[in-house]
Amino acid sequence: MIFVLVALAAFTAGFINAVAGGGSFLTFPALIAAGLPPIDANASSTVALFPGQIATGYAARDGLAEAAADSRVNVIALGAISLAGGLIGGLLLLVTPQTVFSRIVPWLILFATSIFAAGSFLRPGAKKFKLNRTGIFAAQGLVAIYGGYFGGGAGILMLAALILFGLCDIWLMNSLKILLAVLMNAAAVVTFIIAGLVHWQWTIVAAVGAIAGGYAGVHAARRVPAQIVKSFVVAVGLVLTVYFFMKPG
Repeated sequence: MIFVLVALAAFTAGFINAVAGGGSFLTFPALIAAGLPPIDANASSTVALFPGQIATGYAARDGLAEAAADSRVNVIALGAISLAGGLIGGLLLLVTPQTVFSRIVPWLILFATSIFAAGSFLRPGAKKFKLNRTGIFAAQGLVAIYGGYFGGGAGILMLAALILFGLCDIWLMNSLKILLAVLMNAAAVVTFIIAGLVHWQWTIVAAVGAIAGGYAGVHAARRVPAQIVKSFVVAVGLVLTVYFFMKPG
């Protein structure tokens, strides 16, 4: 039964990632329900969702070409920062005790849910400040560290930073976000595999489900209103926040 739960959660996560993002809100608790310790569940979730992110990045290659051609965007520098930040975040997770990580999980989910909700439903108002090139590099470094450590809501944080940097083409921004997410997660994935945190039996089940869900999500993206999916992600995030705050230990 638990295999079905993990596979279904991963399928839904892949679907959500293809349409709106936030799929780790489902795979992470599903792997905990399967009996994995929180840090191992986080690492296994990251590895399981990674193949689908690569496929999505390939699908967004036209947007990446546009980003590379934009004189305002230093794709190579942002990519290098993402790799380094993802590695740092992954290493930070390795040195975090399970008990400490268990205590901060609800705060991480609450933070990620809040960022996701704000980025999904709040209309951008007048910009009180902008990020210059140094600012966007620093912001991406912090987001990459967070992404390597936990990851939930990292995509929304990247989009917010790119908007403050002055970009407005959503296709270009989303394509760039996908590439940077792949790079930061690649560093984290390698770190988690070398550290032996990945539970391959569950990870493979989740990866297959996520790939299938992503394939279905790509075809459904034009039919399912994104706001409905985003509302579902926020609702799941709020439920998980309450659950992990109330969960003993």
